[in-house]
Parts: sequence; structure tokens; C-alpha cells
Amino acid sequence: MELLIADNQNFHKSCFRCEHCRGKLSLGNYASLHGRMYCKPHYKQLFKSKGNYDEGFGQKPHKELWSNKNQENSSEKRTLRSQRITLQLFQND
Repeated sequence: MELLIADNQNFHKSCFRCEHCRGKLSLGNYASLHGRMYCKPHYKQLFKSKGNYDEGFGQKPHKELWSNKNQENSSEKRTLRSQRITLQLFQND
């Protein structure tokens, strides 16, 4: 069996297929994202369907990741703020 190396992954030639349509791929007609291989038409179609590389390909949108980070940062700020207030009260006594 022939071996193909694409995106630092090894494939049997017959197993090198589009994640979406299962069509055979070659080294000249594929695109990869998050370790998954796609034919170029489906890669473009999936991007266009949601307008980004996450939602169109079944991943969590970056917006959700950013909102989670913002929530974590705001809770850290509240904790630091309450620690400063406690320290100030302690120093004033």
C-alpha cells in the first residue's frame, strides 16, 4: 500500500479522504483544519456556511472562548478587589 504524508499525518492512499464527502483526496487537492482533511470545494463551502473556521467545521466559536475568559478575568478582579479592601481595613485598624 502506498503511504501519503499530509499535514504531518500518515495515510494509506485509499484512506486519504474528505471528512465531509468521503471523496478521495490527493496531495494537490486537499485542505486541512484541526487535523481533519477536506477537499477544497467542501473546505470553502463549510467556511462560507458560517463565515468562520470554527462553527462551519463543528468547533466551538471563538466568541464563546472569549466570553469564558472574560468571566474568569472579572471573577479574578473581584477577588483581588475584595482582598485589597480587606487589607486596607486591616491596615486602618
